[in-house]
Amino acid sequence: MSQIPPIVDYEWCAAQTGRPLRYADVRWSLARPDGRADYLAGHIPGAVYVDLETQLTDPPSPQRGRHPLPQPTLFAQAMRELGICDDTLVVAYDDCGGLSAARLVWLLRACGHPAALLADGLRGYPGELESSPVEVATAEFTASPWPPSLLADVSEVAEVSQNAGSKGKRRLIDSRAEERYRGEHEPVDARAGHIPGAINAPVTEKLSGKKASALQKRFRKAGLVEGETPLVYCGSGVTACLNLLLLEKAGWRGRLYPGSFSQWAADPAREVEVG
Repeated sequence: MSQIPPIVDYEWCAAQTGRPLRYADVRWSLARPDGRADYLAGHIPGAVYVDLETQLTDPPSPQRGRHPLPQPTLFAQAMRELGICDDTLVVAYDDCGGLSAARLVWLLRACGHPAALLADGLRGYPGELESSPVEVATAEFTASPWPPSLLADVSEVAEVSQNAGSKGKRRLIDSRAEERYRGEHEPVDARAGHIPGAINAPVTEKLSGKKASALQKRFRKAGLVEGETPLVYCGSGVTACLNLLLLEKAGWRGRLYPGSFSQWAADPAREVEVG
């Protein structure tokens, strides 16, 4: 992963002189997946708009989930078109505490690229916003495969789920809101509930600015033990990326289950737990 801190503030960005820095606007939500109109209404000067649905994911399917990881070659091409080259420092933001921008940050960091999440996002930007789209020249960005050491597939998740609770075993972290984890409300996926044995550590837009000590306390309270490398999921592998950045800031090293609950719940043969 990148040596750049996973989450930074505006002061840190201002101190990064002598190197190319690109702000990336990754506004997205389940209710409004296309954030381009918000971008054109006002964005950080020089920021490029990143379309999560087309540039940070492959097409959805029951077999792979709602937001599969993009093919490395297609991701690299998207970065080139955004003017992001191999040595560009990327600082991504949204207007919801990193819930969507973390996806770009995690993907870039996974392939060794310098990238960080802007903790305060657009809401805390101290200067004037601009509304015109930013024109960039095509850059050189090297495609690289997603490191298997940072990922977990559905078969590994099933194994961890089966052994959940056993001493010394790995843990699953569900990043969704408590009501979705408990199965009380499920707006998009095939079934309600969670992967059996998973613990719940919901991500919210209030967490990206927390200190490392507060995040450590949060994960311990959720049930994580020092030294563990949890497998992290959410509904489709987007907001789980924020939990992974928070884990890194707190001193843990997590792995992403890209298919997440949307892949798991699509197969009726896989057990789902409620409560």
